[in-house]
Formats: sequence, C-alpha cells, structure tokens
Amino acid sequence: MILLNAHIATMAAPGAEQQALAVQGGRIVAMGDNAAMRDLAGAGTRVVDAAGQRVIPGIVDSHAHPDAYAVRLQGWVLLSPDHVRTRDEVLSAIRARCAALPPGRWGSFYRLNERASGGYPTLVELDAASGGRPIFILRTDGHLGLANSAAFAACGIGPGATDPPFGRFDRDPVTGGFTGLVRETAAHVFLGAIHGADTEADIIAGMEKVQDECLSHGITSVANSLCPSVAIRAYQRMRREGLWRMRMGIIASGREEALIPHLIGAGIQSGFGDEWLRLIGVEWCPDCSTSGRTAAYWEPYRGTPVPGEPVPNTGMLLYDKDDLTARATAAHKAGLQVMIEGVGDRGIDFALDVMEAALTAHPVTDHRMRVEHCCHVTPSILARLKAGGFVDSSATGFMDELGEAYVANRGQEAMQHMWPHRSLIDAGIPAPGHSDFAVCRVNPFTALAAMVGRRSGSGADLDAREAVTPYEALTAYTRLGAWAQREEMEKGTLEIGKLADFVILDRDILAAHAESIRETRALATYVGGREAFSA
Repeated sequence: MILLNAHIATMAAPGAEQQALAVQGGRIVAMGDNAAMRDLAGAGTRVVDAAGQRVIPGIVDSHAHPDAYAVRLQGWVLLSPDHVRTRDEVLSAIRARCAALPPGRWGSFYRLNERASGGYPTLVELDAASGGRPIFILRTDGHLGLANSAAFAACGIGPGATDPPFGRFDRDPVTGGFTGLVRETAAHVFLGAIHGADTEADIIAGMEKVQDECLSHGITSVANSLCPSVAIRAYQRMRREGLWRMRMGIIASGREEALIPHLIGAGIQSGFGDEWLRLIGVEWCPDCSTSGRTAAYWEPYRGTPVPGEPVPNTGMLLYDKDDLTARATAAHKAGLQVMIEGVGDRGIDFALDVMEAALTAHPVTDHRMRVEHCCHVTPSILARLKAGGFVDSSATGFMDELGEAYVANRGQEAMQHMWPHRSLIDAGIPAPGHSDFAVCRVNPFTALAAMVGRRSGSGADLDAREAVTPYEALTAYTRLGAWAQREEMEKGTLEIGKLADFVILDRDILAAHAESIRETRALATYVGGREAFSA
C-alpha cells in the first residue's frame, strides 16, 4: 500500500516530516514526496489519500491490563464517574445487577471512584442493595475494593479474621466490625474468588472488544502488566489462530508465585516471541495507590482519613526487601528485563534499592530496568534514576483521571514532583507514558493533554512548571514506549524497515493546545500497513 498527501511526523527527531510512504510485507519500504511514492505503485497497489491530515506512529501503551479488562468487559459492571455520579446511582447499579443474577452468583463491579460518586457505600448499604448475593467492587486504582457481608462469608472471612500479610480488612474504629473496604492483598482474596474461574476462552472473547477500543484510539501496541499464565496461554492461542489485530507485549506477573521461576528454569529471556506477541519482561508490585491512600510515602497523607484507615498513614509496602531483591536478581541474571512498581517516594526508593542491588550482583550497562508508575519523583529520586540508568515508566493516565485525588491526598506543593516530565527530559531520563487501563481509560490523548497542560480532567492544578511540548508528550507514547520494551528497531518511529503501524488523526496534535489534544480522534489506524480501524 501507499499513503499519499500526508503530514507524517516520523518521530525519529523533532521536525522530521514526510509527505508519503510505501509499505510492503507489513513494513515501510520507502518514504518521500507524493511523486516518488506514486512511481512505486503497481497494478494491485492500494493507495490511501490522507487528505493532508497529521499521521503519527502507532501509539505504544507500555503498561496496561488488557487481560483483566477483557474479562471485565464480559461480565462486570462499570462504575466510573461517566456512568455513576452519586452514591445513590452506585447503589442503584448494584441493585439492578444483583436482581438479574441467579442466587449465589457474584456481582462484580469495577472502576469506582468514590471521590467523584459520593463516597464509599457503607457495609449496611451494600448488604441492602445486593439482596444477599456476594458482591465485590474494585476501586478504580485496582488496589482497594468493597465487599459485602455475603462476600466475606463466601470467602470464609469471619469477624475475628486477621489481616493477610501486606493487606488490610478495614474495621470501624468504634465497633471493630468490618467496614467493607479492603486493601491490597486483602482485596486479592476477593479478586481471586472471582477471577479464579476465568478461562482462556473468556480472555480471548473479551480481547476482541479490547482490540476494537485500542485501535479506535490509535493504539497499535500494548504491554500487559502483571500478565498471568492463563492470559499468556490465551495470547499464544490467539497468535496461532491469527486473532491479533494489534501487537501485544507480555510482562509476566510476580504475583503468580511459580510463573517467573518457571520462565527462568526454561531459559526464556526477554525478547522471546515475534512482532505480534513478545515477552517484554517481568514485574513485581510492592507499592500501591496514592488516590486510594495506600501508596508508600515518607510523609503522612493529607486530608480526611477513611473510617478504619491507620492514622497517621504513610501507606504500605507489599514485599520484604530481601525477598524481592532475591527474586529480581535471579530474573535479571537470567536475562529478563526487571520492572518494579513504585508510586510514592518511599515506594520508589524501595524499588530502586532492589534494582540497585540486582545490578550490583550482576552488572549490565544497558539493563533498561523500569520503575513502573514512578509518580512522586523527588530531586533525590531523580538523581538516583539518572545515576543508575533506570527508566521512569510514568503513569501519565493518572494525571488526567486521578490528579484531583493526588492534590487532595498529598497537597498542592507536591505536584511539582508528581510525574515531573519537564525535569526528567532535561535530566536525560527516559520516561515513557502509559494508561494503566482499566485503572484509567484507554484513550491516550487525554493523558497527553494533561502532560502538556498540567491539568487533570477535572481541572486540578498539577503544576505548570513540569509541562512539556506536544512533541515531547507524543514521544513518551511512541519512540520511548518502544525503546522501554527493547523494540525500538521495530516500531515507535516511522522509518524505512520498521513496521508500518501508523494513525491518521483528525487534527495536527503537534500544533495543538492541551484542550484540543484532549479531543483528538483517530480517523484510521493501520497495523502492518493494513487498515485495522476506520472512523
């Protein structure tokens, strides 16, 4: 195929533009002006006229959870603020779902943002709305949830139950009874009860919808964070059956106890796979959620504590440092790219301690170890990232959707060091951006707008001193996204020899202001030179 009359930003360098390109065998074989590309056309060549629109490389979302999203699209109820705006609406959604379920079946709900929907429902309210059926509501951050009394009973958790290691069943400070709110590994008890029944077929069926949504927003590559073995099997089946329309990277989950040791034992290293499905690396999640007030900080949280929350609250960490260091070092020595989540400054310091120890045990220059999310980057942390050659894998999707909660929970003055992309760029620290969907929405352009305008979707001030240009923001979702996965020779820029993954946009995103960037839409998305989406 040949693309003509385009305004192509190759993203290989600032100002690198082309008018047309030619594709053969799924890769770019030539670039230049319209006349030069027309000369290459044969009798059967498909010619696409971009009508002067801006064309960019396919978006690389380098950290998301498509496996969980695929399952939730099949049978969970969405409670995001664009669907429910009050606590009464939340409870009405619970009543409607539970009334349609057979007795004993779980009601599952996701993406609750209590700050935008009237606060957390009480246990009494949950019990009344659920009609005796067990229910679980996953907060938007994926780290906290709400369970009703029937759910506690279904999981065998009685009134005298002790908290699991690295988790918490919140209790009323007066009565000592459960409030319904559960944190971190305590939430995983309920998630395990629900997701334990997930099958490869469930994931494959839901991935059709996930691919549709990603491609409609110009996303051509996604990396599946904390990817479990059931999803890895499903993805391989999809590859065998030719079901992939976008490209998938696997970041194997450290939550599944045997998975990473089995990869090490089998000798499988990062990069194993092909252009459609590839093992990127391995990941552990020791840090938590700022919007949910569990991420680890050196200073206590601001604002009004949730009933049952520890006071003072500096968050929690989910691993013993020596244990995680041993795990990460073994993976690093085995040729697996190591990724560790760190959100608060204490959590990021913890992740860096572990990765520095792994590099001391086995020095590698081009290691590309990543701190996932890496939100509160203080000057001392920035210096550690730079000195160690670490990647700030930035949760830019949080800026747009959760920025207001960050301001409320950490204070306005902390925003100078939250997702500080201006400082990261100036220091030469690679910082790809990601959505973390379905924690946040799939659409990357709202996050790009927040990077440029330093305002959340609700208008919270994220400190304009850390604003970046549209080109710099887009770099985080193209060239740097590919580089952080060691796929920079395949994608992330539009150059001869690389995969022909590109997007035709409805506006010139590189010349737009933040609010215009937020409204950007994909007119068409191409993967390997084939049209995968058309508006």
